[in-house]
Amino acid sequence: MAKIPKEAFTGAKEIDFTEEKEYWNEYQLEDGTTLKVKLVLRGVKRLDKYEPDGSPIYAINSMNVVRAVNVPEELRAKPKKPEMNPV
Repeated sequence: MAKIPKEAFTGAKEIDFTEEKEYWNEYQLEDGTTLKVKLVLRGVKRLDKYEPDGSPIYAINSMNVVRAVNVPEELRAKPKKPEMNPV
């Protein structure tokens, strides 16, 4: 992913947004595990820059949420006992 130079944010405008839909992408791994991955948008800025067709360029702050499901038993480690934290 290309890193946006700091000076590109000069004049950038914070844009509010509302979550409409968030989908999980699913990937079947060779070892039998299914990975579920979802991008979660945390922030949006519209830069004072434009694509050649005139469309504004947006920079996003996001995080990926990853879940491993259907993990084959032979790949699992033994669960750890919870540690007691003194109060």
